[in-house]
Amino acid sequence: MSVVTTTPKKPAHQAGDDYVPTDELIRQQGVQPIASPNDVATDDPFASDDEHADFLADLYASRRSSLS
Repeated sequence: MSVVTTTPKKPAHQAGDDYVPTDELIRQQGVQPIASPNDVATDDPFASDDEHADFLADLYASRRSSLS
C-alpha cells in the first residue's frame, strides 16, 4: 500500500508568493517512491561510541539551554 501526502489547496498565486505545491516539487525534483527501507539505510554516521556520546551530550545541553 502506498501513501501520498500532499499540501492542502491554496488560493491562487499572489505577487511575491513563493508557494509551490508538493506535487509540483515532486515533479520538478524527480522524486521516486522508496521501494525498501534498505534504500535509505546508511552506515553509522559516528566514528566511535565516544563521538556519539559527545553528540548526544551537546544535543541535550542545547535543548536544556533553550528552556531557560
